[in-house]
Order: sequence, then C-alpha cells, then structure tokens
Amino acid sequence: MSLQCGIVGLPNVGKSTLFNCLSSAKAQAANFPFCTIEPNVGTITVPDARLTRLAELVNPGRIVPATVEIVDIAGLVKGASKGEGLGNRFLGNIRECDAIIHVLRCFDDDNVTHVDGSVNPIRDKEIIDMELQIKDLESIDTRMQKIQKQAAAGDKQAKTVFSVLEAFRKALLEGKSARTVTFDSKEEQKIAAEQFLLTSKPVLYVCNVDESSAKTGNKYVDMVRQSIQDEDAGLLVIAAKTESEIAELDSYEDRQLFLQELGLEESGVNRLVKSAFSLLNLETFITAGPMEVKAWTYRKGWKAPQCAGVIHTDFEKGFIRAEVIKYEDFVELGSEAAVREAGKLYVEGKDYVVQDGDIMHFRFNV
Repeated sequence: MSLQCGIVGLPNVGKSTLFNCLSSAKAQAANFPFCTIEPNVGTITVPDARLTRLAELVNPGRIVPATVEIVDIAGLVKGASKGEGLGNRFLGNIRECDAIIHVLRCFDDDNVTHVDGSVNPIRDKEIIDMELQIKDLESIDTRMQKIQKQAAAGDKQAKTVFSVLEAFRKALLEGKSARTVTFDSKEEQKIAAEQFLLTSKPVLYVCNVDESSAKTGNKYVDMVRQSIQDEDAGLLVIAAKTESEIAELDSYEDRQLFLQELGLEESGVNRLVKSAFSLLNLETFITAGPMEVKAWTYRKGWKAPQCAGVIHTDFEKGFIRAEVIKYEDFVELGSEAAVREAGKLYVEGKDYVVQDGDIMHFRFNV
C-alpha cells in the first residue's frame, strides 16, 4: 500500500532539514528560498517494538517493518494559487499526497532568513491555508456551475452534490478549511470524499523549535496550539536541527544519551513517523514465522479479506478464514504452538475487523 505524507510550509522553515532526518534520500538544505524545487520522496520505516520482541521468540531470517512515503515539497509563497513562485507545481504536488505535514517555524535565529522578514507561525500558517482555500474555492465554483441546472431541475443526486459543495464553499469563504466541515449521511460523506479538496486532507502541524524548546515548547508553539484548537488536526513539537545532529551519531547508545540530555524519551523523528502513519489512518497486522516477521499496512476498519488482499490479491479472492493470534497472547505464551494449546488462536470469518497488532494467518482457495 503506497501512501504519501507531503511536508509543506513556507521557504526556510526547516522542511528539508526535517526530511533529511527522516530519510536516507537527502534533500538539499540551504539558507535561501526555493532550495527544494522537485519534490524529494523518501520511504520511511515505522518504529515498532513489537516486531523486535516477536523476532526474539521466532528467530526469523529478517524483520520487515511497515513503511510510509514522505514527500518534501517546494516552499510556498503568497500568491501560489495564482501561480506565484512555484505555486502551481507546489499545489499539484500536494494534490497527489494523502496527508499533509505542515512545518511551522517556531524559533528565532538571525542567521536563518525568513521569507517574510520575521517569525510569526500564525501568519505563516494562514498564508498556506489561504492559498489552498482559494484553490479549493476555484474547484468548487467550477463544479457547482456544472451541476447547478441539474440540481434546479430536481435531480436528486445533483441536489445532494450541490448541497455538499455549498457547505464546503460557505466554510472556505469564512476562511475555514474543508476538513472542518462534517456531514451526517453516508451518501454526503462519500460525495465529500470524492471532491479530493486540498484542505480536506488530514494535517499534522509540526512546530520546528530550537533545542531549548524541544521538550516544553515555547510562546510560538502556544500560539499555534491556540490557533488550531477548532481544527481536526494534530500538533507535534520537534527541533529539526537538533534531530539532524542526533541522526548523524553512529550508535543507538549515543543517540539515546543525546535524547536523555535533552530530557526526551523518544526522538522527534520517531514520534513524527508514528504520527504520520496514524494521520493516514493506517494500522498494521503481523505475520510471524521462520522466514520473516513482517508488518503489513492496512486502513483502520478493514475486514479480514481486505487485509488478506494486502499480501496477495488471490488471498482476498479465495478467502476462506483467518487464524488470529493477539500479540499479547503470543508474547505471554512464547510460541504459536503454545497459543494453540492454550486455545487462544481464534478462527475468524469475512466480517472480522482486523485489529492493530493482530498476528494473522490466512486460509484461502483459488
């Protein structure tokens, strides 16, 4: 399952520095606007201690963690919706992503130029929000014009679509993003999802701070937190420059020691990767055997046949049943044989909703 989170923000807020921490695909990081022009794509592994614990019990040939793609997109400037700067390319790159990681500069440093001359994360956020909202308004107005006559003539489907578009348009004109609009009926929710609006994508705001603010945040972070309290969005505090220094250390022990000195239990990079995975509404089920212990990615709420299809389409087509072991039971009892003997291997059918961390074995016939 190939899903992408796009890292966005104004020029020089730390997007590429953060991307470099996340990925071995190194993006250029320099102190001038539009340093990143073509989007850089990195495949990031999702930290999961469960895989390591299972490997200790199973002794597999390899461990295969889940992954998510992170895209470093060129910096946006005011007027992007009208093609200013690299606007059209930037907006096109965002449209291709499944979720947005919005980086905001929340640190003072005279040596790092700000494209607008001063540090103000709320202003920066509003610039990008406005450009995306303007583009969404253009899309909605075009669609409304196309179906207006059908809706006025009494076409039931057209009336529902028009109503959904009207709700989005009202919110956007009020300076709100499409993700703030909710719908009651499943039909409306389906229509809303089919619009693929830029501001409907799930978003995680990343406050890029200095080292001294990595644990507790600062006044800029407080401003952002206050600003997004009515949005369905997450917030993460990361010192990208410090994270880049941690990433360059050779050993795991040295990296952990650095984190301890900062008063952090886990690196910001690990927290970001996990948050990105969650942002995309993803979970993992696990297969465990002598060849490999592997995490397989699926969308939260999927049933057993859909998850079987993640491994191979034939598994879904010929699905018979799923044999499920809970991770906690496997770890407690130590082996699949012990789990079977204890009666804790569950046989589930087509309606079983897979849970994060389930250890699965699928039976199928093609």
